[in-house]
Amino acid sequence: MQLKYILGLLFVCSFLFASAQNKVERHMNAREGDQAYTKGAFQDAEIKYREANQLERKSTTTYNLGNSVFQQERYEEAVKHFQDAVEEATDPQLKAQAYHNLGNAHLSNENLEEGVKSYIESLKLNPDDMDTKKNLTMALQKLEQQRQQQQQQQEQQNQEQQEQEQQEQQQQDPSQQPQQQPQQGEEEMPQDAQPQEEKRDLSKEEAEELLKIIEDEDQKVQEKLRKTSGEKKKPKKDW
Repeated sequence: MQLKYILGLLFVCSFLFASAQNKVERHMNAREGDQAYTKGAFQDAEIKYREANQLERKSTTTYNLGNSVFQQERYEEAVKHFQDAVEEATDPQLKAQAYHNLGNAHLSNENLEEGVKSYIESLKLNPDDMDTKKNLTMALQKLEQQRQQQQQQQEQQNQEQQEQEQQEQQQQDPSQQPQQQPQQGEEEMPQDAQPQEEKRDLSKEEAEELLKIIEDEDQKVQEKLRKTSGEKKKPKKDW
């Protein structure tokens, strides 16, 4: 009977000793993580925070783990740790800080809508936090700019699609194609106009015939002139 009691007591003592040892080791890991984070050694801090949470999980360590991952620009992973910290935290102040940093992680990950939601949840818990108010204002401005850009892109796509449809319709129906305007300095040729025939050289016979006709006409003109100049006008009466 005494042996069983002694064995039970030893088991309880060993359990308490192991538990106390884990607490001490966990505390040391968390503290070393804090020291590494302060020095800017974020990767070392991440390792220590992970080791601390493996021994005993706490919302403060989860929150600090999210911070160390965030500083290494692994924003998507940081979102997960901050979400876990929000769910695990019982202290309103810690929960508000976790929501604030969750908003920062969403914003850095270009997820503006979720960032806005996280900042709003943080302000519900801590309405006087000026940093959260400033970040919320910035996130709302970026969200509005993003929506305007998306609207402009959609309008441009619609315009390009309409132009493409018009081109396809003109290719199917040639009568829909616009008439080509004459270039500057060019006269538009009437539809019934025919191009002039190219000039050709006269043959010898045609040239002699044309010369004879010209000489005959010239002779007739000279005879007419002679007759006109040969007629004398009657003198005026001399009083």
